[in-house]
Amino acid sequence: MIAPVKNHGIPQHIIPQTLQASKEFFRLPQETKSAIDIHKSSNFKGYTALLGENTNPENRGDLHEGFDIGWEALDGSSRTDDGAMTGENVWPEGLPGFRETVLEYYHAVVSLGKSLFPLFALALALPENFFDDKSTYHARTASPSAERVSFRSYECFTILWQENDIQALQVLNNDGKWVDAVPIPGTFVLNLGDQFARWTNDIFKSTVHRAVNRSGVERYSIPLFFGTNYDVKLEALPSCVSEDNPAKYEVVTAGEYVKSRLEATYAHSK
Repeated sequence: MIAPVKNHGIPQHIIPQTLQASKEFFRLPQETKSAIDIHKSSNFKGYTALLGENTNPENRGDLHEGFDIGWEALDGSSRTDDGAMTGENVWPEGLPGFRETVLEYYHAVVSLGKSLFPLFALALALPENFFDDKSTYHARTASPSAERVSFRSYECFTILWQENDIQALQVLNNDGKWVDAVPIPGTFVLNLGDQFARWTNDIFKSTVHRAVNRSGVERYSIPLFFGTNYDVKLEALPSCVSEDNPAKYEVVTAGEYVKSRLEATYAHSK
């Protein structure tokens, strides 16, 4: 599933400020960005260079740059109970205000994501607060530039901002054809990911999507990958299994699953 989200309540100033901060970051000298390369991190945080990530095993690497962070309070504190993902974010030198701008965007979109979980619960005939104690912690974000990527999200869902004037995002439909997800001004794109697919036994299917930028200019997008707490077991919900539709996936914790997918994503460029 992929859908636009409007009337989202994100303050108007946050998105252009974050876009400008992203442009300033990616325009830094390569050696400055490489100093915080994601491969130097034990928790998949930092800068990803061109071809440094590979979300499609058939490719030799993704044609985009990225910058990944995890949860961090504005006072600088980070969580100490994220299992294999535990650890502080890394930030570039010589870019005043970048951290504060990115974190303001991060926390605003996290609030939006938390407001969506009750809707998913009701759609599954679950109590409205079913996901409350399972989604208190985790959200991961990135700020990639020009992309050509084909992938599914590893978490529950992605809340994506994309530039309005550059068509790139495409979704694979049930007929195996790529369909343009045309940017709609003032909206975010919401697409479902692997954690929900495993939880709901594919009632909520993970959206296969890609970004193909043929515009000849840089394209920026800002995805927030919103998942469950890392210690939560991704076990098919009772209402999503039956004799005719048995559980399709082995039971793993969310942390184990995300870590394994990220390891595979970056393994080729170590």
